Amino acid sequence: MNIVEVEIQVPEGNQIMIGQAHFIKTVEDLYETLATSMPGLKFGVAFCEASGKALVRFDGSDPVATSLARDFATRIGAGHSFVIVLGSAFPINVMNRVKAVEEVLQIFCATGNPVTVIVADSGKGRGILGVIDGTTSKESESDMEKAERQAFLRKMGYKR
Repeated sequence: MNIVEVEIQVPEGNQIMIGQAHFIKTVEDLYETLATSMPGLKFGVAFCEASGKALVRFDGSDPVATSLARDFATRIGAGHSFVIVLGSAFPINVMNRVKAVEEVLQIFCATGNPVTVIVADSGKGRGILGVIDGTTSKESESDMEKAERQAFLRKMGYKR
């Protein structure tokens, strides 16, 4: 078995979610969930089939986000994995809706950071072992950095 690192560079202004699901209707159900979660949401979704034709199924509301999702999923190539690219929202805006889709088994990451997807390749198929999201933490925040974090969350509207 080979361990492969798949580097995903998230373009500025986009966010990604990588997860695992289990059925061909995943693409349609994720599309419907995302389309009804926020008016005007720009997104793309792609799903790697694990049997039959073993295609990368894809859909989306935005051609750029859809193309990115399809490219990332194709590069990962792990059966029953999916990639969502959000072009106009943060994962926190849709996370609970995505997790509630009956085919979704788990979410590996939801981020705007560069991601390294750790994939096991048996020669017969591939599976995601985990992800490396961003960089290694350097130290604990100072009182000033804590205040900056709290102010940022309020500026973004996530806290009162």
